Amino acid sequence: MPESKLKFLVPAIGAVVAVTGGVAVYTYLFKGPSGDISGAIGSAKLVPESALMTTYISTDDQVWAKLQQFGTPEAQKLLVKSLEDFNKNTFKGSDISYEKDIKPWISGVMIAVLPPSKTQPAQLKLPTNRANPPLKVQQSTNMLMVVGIKDKLTALNFASKLKNQKGVKSQEIEYKGEKITETTEEKGRPTYSVVVNNSHLILSPDKQAVEKAIDTYKGQPSFASKEGANRLLSQNVNLQNTLVQVYVPDYSGMVEQLATSNTQGKALPPQTLSQLKQVKSMVAGVGIDDQGVRVKAIANLDPQLSKFQYQNTPAKILSQFPGDTFALISGNGISRGWQTFTEQSKDYPEVQQTLQQIRTQLKSAEIDLDKEVFGWMDGEFGIGAVPSNQGVLASVGFGGALVFDTSDRKTAEATFTKLDNIAKAQGVNIATRNIGGKDVTEWQIPKQGALLSHAWLDQDTVFLAVGEPVAEALAAAKSPSLDQSDTFKNVTGSLQQPNGGYFYVDMDKTVTLVNRLAGQGRPIPPDVNALLSSIRGFAATATSPDKSTSQLEVLLALKPSQK
Repeated sequence: MPESKLKFLVPAIGAVVAVTGGVAVYTYLFKGPSGDISGAIGSAKLVPESALMTTYISTDDQVWAKLQQFGTPEAQKLLVKSLEDFNKNTFKGSDISYEKDIKPWISGVMIAVLPPSKTQPAQLKLPTNRANPPLKVQQSTNMLMVVGIKDKLTALNFASKLKNQKGVKSQEIEYKGEKITETTEEKGRPTYSVVVNNSHLILSPDKQAVEKAIDTYKGQPSFASKEGANRLLSQNVNLQNTLVQVYVPDYSGMVEQLATSNTQGKALPPQTLSQLKQVKSMVAGVGIDDQGVRVKAIANLDPQLSKFQYQNTPAKILSQFPGDTFALISGNGISRGWQTFTEQSKDYPEVQQTLQQIRTQLKSAEIDLDKEVFGWMDGEFGIGAVPSNQGVLASVGFGGALVFDTSDRKTAEATFTKLDNIAKAQGVNIATRNIGGKDVTEWQIPKQGALLSHAWLDQDTVFLAVGEPVAEALAAAKSPSLDQSDTFKNVTGSLQQPNGGYFYVDMDKTVTLVNRLAGQGRPIPPDVNALLSSIRGFAATATSPDKSTSQLEVLLALKPSQK
């Protein structure tokens, strides 16, 4: 979108910028107008059936006010500054105020993505002795906004005030008994808007999109009545204080059309499209609760096309990691995921070629990539980052820990033996020492200790550690373990259980480490550091209650405000 189009509010663009660009900041600090998530169905009745997806933004002041319970004083000051800058830049050159002119009448906003429209560029002027080549048809995605109006009189006063702004031209166009207002900023493109039923403002930079919305208002099929969409609109993603909700009734169709519009009409490869068709539809939402900002997404799958078999994890692997682990990815069945990946890679020659090259290189070392690297990783696994201020990684400040459960210990042991022999052939000193009653094999570097270590924690669990202190922490199993850590429990405890594993970050420990590394070079900007210091942690997990449903949950855990 051209920058000039954002410099000044015209009737349509004013609403776009005020809602999508600033409503979150404004309502966070000054509360906001009503318009909760229940208004999504009413707005969807004005969106054409052809819409690829819609997003509904709540403007309920009670919902947005929940954010006020979080944030450090520094973060609060930063948001105030951002608000002031937004107000100055957006309303520059005008006497328009969001608080006085927009907030009193706005009530919920739905943004719809319509199918790309085909436009033909102007004919090129060529020499008279040459025939003009056929015109290439360009496609561009259309955006349509449906803005709820809770106070018609105030909205009309706002529209009148905008028309009188310097540099703004407007005219009315009649269409099926409705008056479309065309507004144009000086040196800008026109924007079209119409008020229907005295309850909603419809606007778009494309006149045809507004006309289609009017057709929908007059009785043509709407997004609310579209097959699949009506179910999504009423589907509960189980969020408190929902801020935003997204609805995608035909996921593969949406991606295909958007990709085509962004690649000059080039269709997606058949193999990519077949992958996308595994997801039939999706609904997602963002909400605020006592823990912070939570995102939930529910994907409806085609069980006939989905090849990956989901399994919950017992989460026992978490007890193997030390309590100061500050980042973690855990899950179950790497071998199954690898089999699915290699099977699907057959449709992609470039990926297949790369895999074959890796197989060939490992085969020269007598290692089978599929059987001896991934084949035995059939149980639960965890990959974590652990603080390490000694030995090889002292300057970095952390090391890595990989823990695997397996039902095929024999193959796993054979693989580690081959890796040890390869390292020994390269001059690496391979030694074994007892830590916490466990025999730990180490790849030692003179005067710096072990770089890599591996050992069996029990009959079925093996670890690979990067950094000697990490290996000692894993083998000694000192309390508390990660699953007993207060931060881990606070950040992940509200996520759905059982689940397929975690992605977890302890933000305090991560920021401390980043600041330490930044101190050796360029420091973190104060404003970024203030925002990061307001975050307790980040966590995500996935669940699958049945073969046709996949759910994702993400939590940005925030610290309580300090007053």
